[in-house]
Amino acid sequence: MQTLFVILQLITCLVLMCVIVLQSGKNSGLSALSGAKSDTYLAKNKQKSRDARLALATKWVAGLFVVLTVVLNII
Repeated sequence: MQTLFVILQLITCLVLMCVIVLQSGKNSGLSALSGAKSDTYLAKNKQKSRDARLALATKWVAGLFVVLTVVLNII
């Protein structure tokens, strides 16, 4: 039973890392320094919806990771 929870926690950890890495940063790199607008209005909205889904997935996966960690400590 403990082995199953350890495997689930490792998978959750990998998924959490991937979801965090896929999120875009708060600034857009060097183009933010020059003030250049490279994104259109539609591209920004699409990016925000993608970022919103990734942020929600991060919260759920992180919550699952915490629950698995607590369960492993209890076992």
